[in-house]
This record gives sequence, structure tokens and C-alpha cells, in this order.
Amino acid sequence: MAVPENPANGQKPAERPLIMRFAARSDVGRIRSKNDDSAYAGRHLAVVADGMGGHAGGDVASAATVLDMIHLDRDDYDGDAGTILADEIQTANSLLSELVHINPKLAGMGTTVTALLLAEGKLHFAHIGDSRAYRLRDGEFEQVSIDHTFVQRLIDEGRLKPEEAETHPHKNVLMRVLGDVDASPELDLDTLDVKPGDRWLLCSDGLNYVAGHAVERTVKETKDLRECVETLVDLTLEAGSPDNVTVVMVEIVEETPDDVSTAAVDVIPSVGAAKPAAAAEAPGAPAGNQSEDDGEPDADSAAEPASERSGSSVVEPASTDPHLGEHLTAEVLREELSSRPHELVGAAASAAETGSIPTIGGRTVARRAATLLTHKAEPAQGDEDETLVPLKPRRWITWSIAGLVLLVLGVGLWLGYAWTQTRYYVGEFDSRVAIYNGVSQRLGPIQLSRLETVTELPMSSLPPFSQQRVRQTVPANDLYDAQRIVKNLELTGTTSPEEGCPTASASAPATPSAPAPTPTDPAASPAAEASASTPASPSPSPTPTVTCEVGQ
Repeated sequence: MAVPENPANGQKPAERPLIMRFAARSDVGRIRSKNDDSAYAGRHLAVVADGMGGHAGGDVASAATVLDMIHLDRDDYDGDAGTILADEIQTANSLLSELVHINPKLAGMGTTVTALLLAEGKLHFAHIGDSRAYRLRDGEFEQVSIDHTFVQRLIDEGRLKPEEAETHPHKNVLMRVLGDVDASPELDLDTLDVKPGDRWLLCSDGLNYVAGHAVERTVKETKDLRECVETLVDLTLEAGSPDNVTVVMVEIVEETPDDVSTAAVDVIPSVGAAKPAAAAEAPGAPAGNQSEDDGEPDADSAAEPASERSGSSVVEPASTDPHLGEHLTAEVLREELSSRPHELVGAAASAAETGSIPTIGGRTVARRAATLLTHKAEPAQGDEDETLVPLKPRRWITWSIAGLVLLVLGVGLWLGYAWTQTRYYVGEFDSRVAIYNGVSQRLGPIQLSRLETVTELPMSSLPPFSQQRVRQTVPANDLYDAQRIVKNLELTGTTSPEEGCPTASASAPATPSAPAPTPTDPAASPAAEASASTPASPSPSPTPTVTCEVGQ
């Protein structure tokens, strides 16, 4: 950006880096019993995730994804911020697959992700699913993201009008999401130019129930970010949206000396200031076998608050008490959040506040903190607590057996299909007799035959019996046999459809008898009269038949 020269020394002052002001709000909505949406907004990162998966997994999917990405809210990138953003989303996808592997009840869960990462004067954009990203620049409001839905594909192909999408019965069918359905989902990625004053709106599909012009007017006319998100959510609730709704507003500004004042809100007290001691003293603190485990770190953290930020103070208790893993992971997450201005809403905020962070069995606290939050080097002693190392060979054996079974099954299916392609049959195509290669069966969506030849013989020229046989298909041993069947059908086709297939033609006309003598003929002899009185027997003639052979 252009910076005026300092008249005192003739030099340009140092350029101020760009950061984001932000505000966020999430609401469960009028109908849903739980919030499956999650969102995070900070000075360099904004992300919205809309989870799905029914009663069990929607909130887990969105919370795990958002909490896995919060460590990206920083500015120390070396030209690879876009790549890191995409890789982190793929890592979150792997995390969801591992969670499903540990708990099969979560099978089928997934989440959308729409994220912005501001780094090095550029805005890196990543998107999958039907959450949306809008940009307001110089008075122009536009949707930047593309919905990965079935109806959007129909619109792109020209098979559906945009105004028809809202009433389409499959408008909520997603074509691309994060989850255990795809090991490497396809993301929409882009690097966009940015300038101070740009405003971005990230939202879940719950906001779609508000008219587009109302959303645009609110974003343009409401200058305060907090008021803007509150208004948009209130409009959604007034519209009777049956879904959760989550809204994040960010504005690109120059960084000021007081970073916290540049943000829309300070650190959320319920997340950043929540300490284990406070949780233990609360009236609703969980009791049971975890109370003793939680008591020890509470005392340590209360006695030495300054040492909590060091990596060793968090890792060392985990090596002596494996039951503290989830609690310490939540505490590390809280400290990570407390280190920067941010706003966390939805299922992710609930997980951070309660400590119910989705974790992977076999990962130590140090590994979780290093890989998902602080990216610090992993302590060597952390590997001693790795309990799944002996199970790795078993996993390879399982995958090998599964691969072998799939290979045998695939070879068997291929051989069966190859055999079907040596067979032929006669059937109907476009009201004409046709020859097909294969068998007249289907294996699920796979048709086991293909059209070989369409003859000029119309079905209407065949007798009803032959028409019925052809429609039911007539099997043939090979192509020559199929051609023979067609020739036989052509013979039966010489008979009109009304006559059917006769078993025999009418007898040949009888030989006419000798004419009787005329009564007026006086010369007629008695012998002649006797002969005339006895009718002449017609000479026998063979009765021709028509063979109605179709396939035999």
C-alpha cells in the first residue's frame, strides 16, 4: 500500500501489517436441540464449520475441525500460508477419520469448512461444503464461495434455474464435505488480494433462510461488526430457520500498537480465564473417578500459574498419570486461546469450556499440544507413553488381509463379467428386434449387456407369441446363433399380426369332379348316368405347415 513520506526526514514510515477486526455469533435455532456449528475468528484466521451426522457426530466434527485449526491464527509464515491452510484442513479430515475408527458410532459424521487466513498481505481462501463466504469491497457485495451441493451442480449444468433451487427436494444434498467418506477431499483454494476496508461475511447455511437482499443491506449499512452479526442472526431466527445459524464478520484494517483494541472483542473470559481450580470448585464440577485426577493438576496450576505456559510443566504430569490426558489437553487449548484476541462460538466453544475436546487414543498430551496447537518440538519422553505402537503391525496385517480379500473378490467379479460377454441374446430396442452381447441381467447399477446390432425387423410385424418371447429375451450361445434366431423371426413375421402363428395352411383346393351329364343329352348311357351319380374322389394333396420357431 502507498505510504506518504515523512516530511521530517524524507523517508517512508514502515508499513503497518494488516489484521482482521472480527465478531461472531452462533445460535442453535428454533427447532434443533443442539448446535452442530462451530466458528473461530481472530486477527489472522476466520473459519466457519457446519457439522452433520445426526445425533452423535455433527458437533464433534465441526468442533474438532475448528479447534484443530486455531493455531493458524498467526503471521509468521514464509510464503507458504496457502499451502499450510490446505494441509491443515486435510489433517483435520484425517482426524475425523481417526475419531470414527475409535468410535464407530460417529460413522457418517462430516463438516463443511470455509476459512480465511490473512498472511503476508494476502488473503488465503479455502472452502468445502455449503457454508458461504461473501465479500464487501467498494460497495459491491458478492458471494466468493461456491456451494458444493447437488442443486448447484444442476444450476452449473443448466438443468435448473437458480430460483428453483430453494424448492428443490434435494437442495440440502452435499457433494463434498470433510469426514470419513473421503481420504483426500477436494478443496476450493484461492489467494486473493486484500486492502483495508474489505469486509467479509462467513456463515453456515442457516443464514440462507434470510433473503439475499436483506443480508446485503445489513452488511452494507451496519458499520459495527458486533451489531451486524447480532442483526443477521436475529433475522434468521425471525425467518423461522429450522437449522443452526453461525455468522462471522471480519474487516481488514491496519494493525495498531494496541492489538487487542483493534479486535472487536477481547478474549472470552469463559474460555481464556477458565482454570482447573475454578472448575474443581464449581458446584457442578463432575464427581467420580475423575475428581482425584483433576485435583492434582488444579493444585499445581494454582500454585505455579507462571509455569503453566512452559511445555515441560504440562507434559511432565502426563507421564506419571495417563488419566490426566484429556484434562491437560483442554487446559493447553485454553492457554493457547488466551494468548491472543479471538472469538470462539458454537460447539467448539462448548468443547473448550467443558474440556470435552475430541482426542485420539494413543496420542500423548505433548503430541496433541505440539501438533494441533503450539507446533513446538515434541519432548523425547512423550514417546514413552505411546500405547498404540505394538498395535501397528496388527493394523498392517488387517489391511493386508482386507486388501487380499478385495483382490480376490475383484478378480472373481472380473472373470464373471468376462464370461457374460461371451453370451448373446435377442431382445427389443426402439420397437425393433435387436441382438445384445452379454446376459439380460444387472448387477446393481452395472448392466451386464450391451447393444450389438439393431435389425430392421419391427416388433409389430411379429405374431403376439413371438413378440412376447422377444420382450422376455431369447438367449443364444453365440452371435451366429442369435442371427439364426432373428432369421426365424423374419419368417414368422410374414404372417399378419391379426392372424397369429398358424399351425397349418389350408388344404389345397380339391380336384374338380367330372361334370354330370346334362339331362337333356339323349345320348347319355346308363353307365354314364351311374358314373355321374357317384362323385369323383379328389386326389389327396400334402398340407403345408408354417414353423413358428423362435429360439430353438
